Amino acid sequence: MGHDNLPTLELAFPGPERDRGVAAILSGQKTALTGLLEIYEHAGEAVPVTGQRFRVLDSEGRPAVTIELVDVRVVPMKEIDDDFARAEGRGYSDVAEWRTAHEEFFRSDGVSEYLGHTPVIDGDTPVVAERFRVVEPDDSGGP
Repeated sequence: MGHDNLPTLELAFPGPERDRGVAAILSGQKTALTGLLEIYEHAGEAVPVTGQRFRVLDSEGRPAVTIELVDVRVVPMKEIDDDFARAEGRGYSDVAEWRTAHEEFFRSDGVSEYLGHTPVIDGDTPVVAERFRVVEPDDSGGP
């Protein structure tokens, strides 16, 4: 399948947070990501599977890079460890920093507006923990 036919992936919301995430993937710092299972359920989307590829979009909706999932697990937040937290490539020194940032994001106005309520976020909240590898940078949208 050509990369034009791949599903797309958008990190966070358009803007600085997404741009930092895309830059971290391109630099090799980010090799993991976490999604709130409730968001997948609300969207009617299946949880991604190992081996699946995505075109990661930048804030302007342009393809920035293609990734392939190498591990996907649905786990309670309390099962995320320091290694996974650091693999998120956001500068987290440990899982406590990761958890604080993810709790804030999952309770943010944008997520609450999308879901129609503020989700309950605690150690038992199921998240989709994904590890990936870069397949190829996507420069088709560049000048």
